[in-house]
Amino acid sequence: MKTSIPLNQENLKKLPSQVNVPSYDRDKVTTSIVHIGVGNFHRSHQAYYTNKLMEEYGELDGGICGIGLLDYDRRIYNILKDQDGLYTLMTKELDGSLRAEVIGSIVEFIFAPEESRAAIEKMADPNIKIISLTITEGGYNLNEATGKFDFSNPVIVEDMKNPMSPKTVFGYLAQALKLRMKRGLKGVTIQSCDNIQGNGDVAKKSLLNYVEKAEPELLPWIEENVSFPNAMVDRITPVTVAEDIENLKDQFNIEDQWPVVCEPFIQWVVEDKFVNGRPSWEKVGVQYVVNVVPYENMKLRLLNAGHSVLGMLGAVHGYNTIDEAARDEDFKKFLRDFMDQEATPTLGDLGGIDLEKYKDSLIARFQNVYIKDLIARICLESSAKIPIFLLPTIKYQLANNGDFEHGAFVIAAWCRYNDGVDEQGDSYQIEDAMSNELIRAAALSHQDPIKFLEIEPIFGDLKDNKVFVEAYLKSLDMIRNDAIKSCVQTLNTQLN
Repeated sequence: MKTSIPLNQENLKKLPSQVNVPSYDRDKVTTSIVHIGVGNFHRSHQAYYTNKLMEEYGELDGGICGIGLLDYDRRIYNILKDQDGLYTLMTKELDGSLRAEVIGSIVEFIFAPEESRAAIEKMADPNIKIISLTITEGGYNLNEATGKFDFSNPVIVEDMKNPMSPKTVFGYLAQALKLRMKRGLKGVTIQSCDNIQGNGDVAKKSLLNYVEKAEPELLPWIEENVSFPNAMVDRITPVTVAEDIENLKDQFNIEDQWPVVCEPFIQWVVEDKFVNGRPSWEKVGVQYVVNVVPYENMKLRLLNAGHSVLGMLGAVHGYNTIDEAARDEDFKKFLRDFMDQEATPTLGDLGGIDLEKYKDSLIARFQNVYIKDLIARICLESSAKIPIFLLPTIKYQLANNGDFEHGAFVIAAWCRYNDGVDEQGDSYQIEDAMSNELIRAAALSHQDPIKFLEIEPIFGDLKDNKVFVEAYLKSLDMIRNDAIKSCVQTLNTQLN
């Protein structure tokens, strides 16, 4: 039996020739980026771009120091420590072929719960030009209902009391920026890489809200010396499963404790607002723009909303993965009609972007049978996603007397989804910060169908819009009394 090769710096030369490995001298890489939240997406996206820049252009001054703030991060810290910061990126092509490359751009890692001072000092290091973040929507600590910074969060309360032993990203950033100010150092760019609209604006709002109470004397310095570019990020990166680790061993003879799986498509559109320099990422495909909003809207209202459409319909029907739902001809037509008739009219002028080609590419990406993106992943925390991905399209169309029936149907399907059991009789967990409210409202909607729309933190005053309510109630009645595929078939005929 063939013995697989453990991934580390010493073993790079032993790996199969078809695996791309860093040819640059990693000992000569200097760190200028701190990244907080080294998860799969960071490793398939920013770290990938940075590795590509080092490999193809020899720019070795953009090395990444990963920082894990949560106890959960101990595992990735230990694994990357064992593997000298190296990991394998497994790209699953549309034809089923698998491409493997070793990424070497993460050259340091600090596990902050055990080395809080080292983490603060690293962020305050004069060589650090960018502090980037993938901390998920919830990491910005904004109340979903009010949009305001949540000072009642126990870990925020703790950080305010013990500023030198922080637990949150804001506690760490405040202390690091305070050191930079006191030492007369240059500012930094705080670059959110999270999949949220106006991610730079959100990062700035949260940090300034925290600093205003915790370290008010720091506010003027941040305003003058720190930038927060907005960015649109895109690459479907599912959860790594045991089968992926075994495939890597079988096909490439590599033993990697936590490889990353991704699709071939990748995009990063960033506002070029960096106060202290940046890597030349544009050489490897990153787009720098003055205004990222049109690109954000395109992605949020087509890709992310498309995911939610397939997720809700597929979950109720009983599919397990997005590709199953996307390859269902009825669901595929419903999705494309939603994109064409409802989402596209909200996007305005996108310059030279070929929207038809983009929408075609989305369908193909969703149908990639080798990615196996779980519907459960797409549907989790929908109370944070639907208001951003889907409701803006519905509200725009209502305000402009446009088409919104597909959107209304998806909201009705979301209500049905919160029954917690699919049409095959299989139950599933509702994983959502608002699960109690969602499940209760869905249960009550069996007797009073409008109850689901009365969740004000999500829907606002949508329940008062008679035109929308009529379409929603009609859709919910259909879904409650017939199979969702039959309902979709009916709508596909009626709405064309």
